[in-house]
Amino acid sequence: MIHFTKMQGLGNDFVVIDAINQVIALTAEQIRFMSDRHFGIGFDQLLLVESPVSANADFKYRIFNADGSEVAQCGNGARCFARFVRDKALTNHDEIRVDTNAGQLILTFTEGDLITVNMGVPKHSPSEIPLLIEQEALNYKVTVDGIEHVFAAVSMGNPHVVISVDDVSNTPVADWGKALESHVLFPERANIGFMQVIDRQHIKLRVYERGAAETLACGSGACAAVVIGILQNCLDQKVNVELPGGELAINWAGRAESVLMTGSATSVFDGIIYL
Repeated sequence: MIHFTKMQGLGNDFVVIDAINQVIALTAEQIRFMSDRHFGIGFDQLLLVESPVSANADFKYRIFNADGSEVAQCGNGARCFARFVRDKALTNHDEIRVDTNAGQLILTFTEGDLITVNMGVPKHSPSEIPLLIEQEALNYKVTVDGIEHVFAAVSMGNPHVVISVDDVSNTPVADWGKALESHVLFPERANIGFMQVIDRQHIKLRVYERGAAETLACGSGACAAVVIGILQNCLDQKVNVELPGGELAINWAGRAESVLMTGSATSVFDGIIYL
């Protein structure tokens, strides 16, 4: 028997589990069952709240995709994590420091009941993304199924590809995303973002997430897109990112600086599942 909370951040939906006050040991098969929207609960990702590893942290945050694979980062999930630990009285802090497999995150409650996530400093080196290309460049090229794609790449704790398009609503996200996600260039697979620049403070974005297909919103994907847009001199420091599920505010001051992401997080319902 597992107590869980169903949550969503801009339609990107999660099951969040307190693994501090109950013993949790889930297999990949059990996670896949829970993620099934017909026979299980249904979610894009599963989030575990665990005791911290570092002395200066409040919690540890673990993330599992719907296919059972564990990943290191999820921005929308981080906001839901913050909402969960406050709602469940696991903390009363306005600023929460969280250990992840990609380093520490700082989550801050702000005005309007929004949550700002310090997503850390982007990584641009191909070996850090990881991307199997020797030399770092602003743009790369790859041909898949006879189509040449010009893309940029960055790590936000997880690997992101960003492709600029003229009209994101008419982009074949499912086909291109599936073809690129597991390309040999990306040894840990990659999240594939399709960005349409509206003006210097506004973009539209759709993201095909590795292990989950296209989602309604991807927080780390929004950060990656803004980072790339700024490096390409298409965007200013503060950008509104319009995703299918809603909007995020992203702020990045440039290389060696952390990316700040601000948005909402909502609890949907509490439940119990027997495995």
